[in-house]
Amino acid sequence: MERETFFTLLWAWAILGLAVFVLLLFVKAPYGRHSRKDWGPIISNRLAWFLMEFPSLLVFIFCFLFGPNGIQPLTWIFFALYVFHYTNRALVWPWRTRTSGKHMPLVIAIMAIFFNLVNGFTNGYYFSAFSRIYTWDWLTDVRFIIGAILYGGGTFLNWWSDQILLNLRKGGKKGYFIPEKGLFRWVSCPNFMGEIIQWTGFAVMTWSPAALVFALWTFYNLVPRALAHHKWYRLTFPDYPPERKAIIPFIL
Repeated sequence: MERETFFTLLWAWAILGLAVFVLLLFVKAPYGRHSRKDWGPIISNRLAWFLMEFPSLLVFIFCFLFGPNGIQPLTWIFFALYVFHYTNRALVWPWRTRTSGKHMPLVIAIMAIFFNLVNGFTNGYYFSAFSRIYTWDWLTDVRFIIGAILYGGGTFLNWWSDQILLNLRKGGKKGYFIPEKGLFRWVSCPNFMGEIIQWTGFAVMTWSPAALVFALWTFYNLVPRALAHHKWYRLTFPDYPPERKAIIPFIL
């Protein structure tokens, strides 16, 4: 693929993401607590998560390893971070969730598969075809350092918050409960906030246009989802803490 074609498609993908963001502010994706039965055939929630996340892992690895220009030594760090995240999301997370018996509309899984295929391709192919030159001095560059801190902090916040949610269903409990620990004291969805911070950090660390667009899509997907969750909590629990925000403490 020519460089100009790649970047044209990349920025078109970013613009599409903005359109999706606006749409999601008005239409809740019907899975999880917002599940509905009028979106066609359904599949197991665990199977859906595997099918959604695994393509990004496979496509990224393939494009990274077999791109036209080879691999720069330093980009193995970025490879490891991306693969680490999606290995957890595709192969570990679905079996840790306490969602036995829950389902997801097949159409939602298909849309997510499409997103992850594009995302895996743009990021993997960028590093092997159009990447900036990363010398070892990049490890001491302020962009790498700040990005690494954001990536690590966001990953920790995401995992910590997910574990708090999982603990709410210990002992075979069913249904939903008000989370109280960690950053749930200030926002309804600190797990989403952590993932946005994580991929923002990845974009800063790599200083990559493809990673930037990935970070934007993460924001576009998760902010509307957090707003929907926050509204659901308020409608479902009359005693829900009134000072709690959706995803950004004290602001949103």
